[in-house]
Amino acid sequence: MATITLLLPERTRLPGPLPAPVGRVLARADHESGEAGTRAQLARHFRLIPDHWPVAALTRLVDAGDGPAAAADEIWLRADPAYVAPDLTGARLLGWGENLALDSDDLQAFLPALRPLFGDAGFALDAPHPARWYLRLPAGTRLPPLPGPDEALGEDLFAALPQGDEAAARRWRALITEVQVALHQHPRNRERAALGKPAVNALWFWGAGQLPDAVQSRYLHVRSQDPLLQGLAQMAGAAIATPASPGDGPAGDSLVDMRRVRSLELLAGQVLPPLLQSMERGEYDVLQLDFEDGASLRLRHGQRRWQFWRRPLATLAADAG
Repeated sequence: MATITLLLPERTRLPGPLPAPVGRVLARADHESGEAGTRAQLARHFRLIPDHWPVAALTRLVDAGDGPAAAADEIWLRADPAYVAPDLTGARLLGWGENLALDSDDLQAFLPALRPLFGDAGFALDAPHPARWYLRLPAGTRLPPLPGPDEALGEDLFAALPQGDEAAARRWRALITEVQVALHQHPRNRERAALGKPAVNALWFWGAGQLPDAVQSRYLHVRSQDPLLQGLAQMAGAAIATPASPGDGPAGDSLVDMRRVRSLELLAGQVLPPLLQSMERGEYDVLQLDFEDGASLRLRHGQRRWQFWRRPLATLAADAG
């Protein structure tokens, strides 16, 4: 039974009334709820063995393109370029990674200044993608809790730094400070300012771990621009594509990443109608809408004609009961 699953943002990011025909069909779907959050959403579709979440190792698999065998025994840590701005109470993370519009000239300028700092600590800094930098760590390296940048964006930087008096926390606080000092007066940041770009004045460390031994998933095809999702798909043996339309592509269980969609008009007016028509023609059997807030709508072929007594959904956030 072929399934098409759409990964979608939280329903609050898709406000507004549903078109009546779409609302009638979705009202007849099975409504489920699960854990909210990006990790929980992806974990509903991919099972990692062992069960951990090594973001850096998975995204580097895509960025470096050297295959799982080349990095299977390595510990990887994201060391993403970041922009930190002072305020009256301290400093805040205001941008990181792709938000900073980095290019190859930035890599050629910044990496030579930073690599000796990490080499002295026994780490190797690599940047196979301008926006995603990596540290290769020796086996057994102790790491304090390191939150992802999306968790710390706009928050007080001090609260996100490694805390406590343990040796690992002190070591990483010192390394973070050394990096900031090296970047603070770097001439490349003056060049970036002249181009209207934010400074690269910090690195954000997060996502540590080794590649899993295996990743299991039902999907034969995954369509996404997200390197983490692409890494999971590659480990699971799924075909990876980034088509303009989720309705295009080969038959079989397919996962389509639409988490960047912020328009209900686009989803309900342009994406869902052709998918529902394709299901009506029997071209696939199940359509699942998986929202980042944990809600899920699952519609089976023929189900749009069942349960006709249900009231149409007015909005995606409506409680269908």
